[in-house]
Amino acid sequence: MNALEKEILAQVENNHEEVVKLRRHLHANPELSAQEFKTQEYIEQYLDTLGLSHLRTAKTGVVTEVKGELEGEDVIILRADIDALPIQEEHASSYQSQCDGVMHACGHDAHTASLLGALKILSVNKHLFGGTVRAIFQPGEEIGYGAILIEKEGHLKGASRTFGIHLAPEVDCGKVVLMDQENNASVDAFTVKVHGKSAHVSTPEQGIDALYVASLMVSNLQGLITRTTNPMENVLIGIGKFEAGSAYNIVAQEARFEGTLRCLSVTLREEMISKMNMLCEALAKSYGANIEIEWKSYAPVLVNGEIATKEAQGLAKRILGETNVIERRKPALSGDDMAIFLNAAEGTYAYVGSGNDARPETRVSIHNSHFDIDEDCLKVGVLLYSLYAMEYLNGAFKL
Repeated sequence: MNALEKEILAQVENNHEEVVKLRRHLHANPELSAQEFKTQEYIEQYLDTLGLSHLRTAKTGVVTEVKGELEGEDVIILRADIDALPIQEEHASSYQSQCDGVMHACGHDAHTASLLGALKILSVNKHLFGGTVRAIFQPGEEIGYGAILIEKEGHLKGASRTFGIHLAPEVDCGKVVLMDQENNASVDAFTVKVHGKSAHVSTPEQGIDALYVASLMVSNLQGLITRTTNPMENVLIGIGKFEAGSAYNIVAQEARFEGTLRCLSVTLREEMISKMNMLCEALAKSYGANIEIEWKSYAPVLVNGEIATKEAQGLAKRILGETNVIERRKPALSGDDMAIFLNAAEGTYAYVGSGNDARPETRVSIHNSHFDIDEDCLKVGVLLYSLYAMEYLNGAFKL
């Protein structure tokens, strides 16, 4: 650990209680995707205390910059997502959600607090680095909403590095996962509407059974996975909603189902969309039905850059210890629109351990109503955000 890293580590320790308070306030006051108005104001108020100017993005997001006082023109983007989930919190604590049916069950409160803590470190240490740190507090991650708007508004331009964190309850607090490969799957949602013809069930030949045709599609779509893709490929088709019919004795005139496609390969993603469209159209045609297929892309495949990941791995090993840096684990078929940031500029996404066996609520999965964290993981988040930015901008990784 070099002198800069030791100094920042000491500052992170001194500021830890403040970061915990930030996280607990956010946890107690969660807001759903695209509705983060009070969260936006809270972030802005804290940035005001740091003397940092800011602007709004994606309606409920915030962008700010810290410019170093040394020479340098590079720009690094630090990203944190800010939205919560439509879940009723069941874990009792002094900072339990005060918003009925809304909860920070994915760690976004911790991501946001960590980035705010890092901005305090960066703002008081501007004399120690050059270039620009651009921090983006992104709304709507849970619905694939914010990153697309932020990119369209131009806030990802001009950067040569990107960095973000996500909590991992299955990983011990104090450890971090940094993999230079695919981390998260692409996320595409689809809706298939089948239009048939109603008739009495006793005369099915006079109708076109939309329910039956749709059920064939649901069943046969899984065959695309088991019979047309390599078993070693990471690909999933999940269908979570099916609606059809109006009465028990009427051939269904309409049917509708919704699902998602997840892939860890850009090429396979394109192939699967094409195959799924063709299969549904063929089944509909064979029974005389008409269909509509709607696709919505929430996130591309999230791939960590090789160079940026090796930089972050080296830093993490120095400040956390060699044994606390995990370089390989199974990628996830969950998605994250941090992928859009990483596609805009070389970068990496760190999974920060937040689990502690002594506290069972820190080991439940994300999106669970009892989700909580070991708040010591906030120190890791603040350290990684601040030190990775400073050392990248100072050219330390090029030495």
